Amino acid sequence: MLNNIGLPGLLLIAVVVLVLFGRGKISSLMGEVGKGITAFKKGVKDGSEELDDKSDEARDVTPAEEKDKA
Repeated sequence: MLNNIGLPGLLLIAVVVLVLFGRGKISSLMGEVGKGITAFKKGVKDGSEELDDKSDEARDVTPAEEKDKA
């Protein structure tokens, strides 16, 4: 169904959305979408940095029973 829309169909949809919501509402909505994408990218970057920091430090995972034997 979506494969048959084409350029004229997309333009018609864009005009209808613009008429229904108005230029100001669409502009503010796109601004919020941009802020959300930026926050998502920052969160992914912070999460990967946190994982890298934790992987650098070595920790002993030997069970307590084996530690007593050694």
